[in-house]
Amino acid sequence: MSAHAHGHHHVVRADADRRRLWTALALIVGFMAVEVVVGILASSLALLADAAHMLSDAGAIALSLAAARIATRPPRGAMTFGMGRVEIFSAQVNGATLGVLGVLVVYESIRRLFDPPGVEGGLVLAVAVVGIAVNLVAVRVLAGAGRESLNVEGSYRHVLTDLYAFVATAVAAAVILATGFDRADALASLVVAALMLHSAWSLLRASGRVFLEAAPEGVDPEAIGTELARQPGVVEVHDLHVWEVTSGFPALSAHVVVGERADAHATRVELERLLEERFGLRHTTLQIEHEHSRLLSIEPAQPPSEKRQPE
Repeated sequence: MSAHAHGHHHVVRADADRRRLWTALALIVGFMAVEVVVGILASSLALLADAAHMLSDAGAIALSLAAARIATRPPRGAMTFGMGRVEIFSAQVNGATLGVLGVLVVYESIRRLFDPPGVEGGLVLAVAVVGIAVNLVAVRVLAGAGRESLNVEGSYRHVLTDLYAFVATAVAAAVILATGFDRADALASLVVAALMLHSAWSLLRASGRVFLEAAPEGVDPEAIGTELARQPGVVEVHDLHVWEVTSGFPALSAHVVVGERADAHATRVELERLLEERFGLRHTTLQIEHEHSRLLSIEPAQPPSEKRQPE
């Protein structure tokens, strides 16, 4: 595929992803407003926790949209890789906000376990069922987006966690209706908080790996170096680096020493083909050097012999 075709494909995919993000955002914001009103009327922390989570969902999707827009800008000036890493920053912010909200919900849930308010179980159950339906649609929309991008994945995890939260809220409401056990609402909130914290950690860990320029998940630099060194004509591989510029954009650089009689150009082409086919690495920079079996030695110059003086 040519560079132009690849770039065109990337733009088309980015546009499709943005449309899906806008659809999910509209669903989330519309239902969040309803949930806040009902949560206050029903005195349900689980619903208010869901609403807070949906607010973070809306913020996450809005941030993802902005980051996706910026990330499509072409490389220019000092930004030789473009603005793709803005999406990783977006994923970090999404993970951090999800973690903060999770901690706040844990605190309020524990407080309500000791002093549970009366909860309108029927109203909570009705809203939770509608919430499940809305989030199922949003999850389905985002599941079709390019989730290899941590930016899109961050929004997807926000919405998926919210879906699980509504299921927990519906179960809590059913328990309250059946038994009158009001603490079920706070217990459901703790389940929601646990899901938030788990998703937050996953996002922060994955985006942190990119910022720290660790090798991509599932890519073993030692195995790559070993495989390169095994190829015909290769004597040594050193200064091998594998990292991710942004999600879905792995890169590699290495110095390769080949034999004196090896064809450096042909070896480089073959190694690049190997890296792409076996390890999925397309952005590679290989510096090929020939091995020198005989070193040039320079000896200190001898002082000129003194001319004989006439007798």
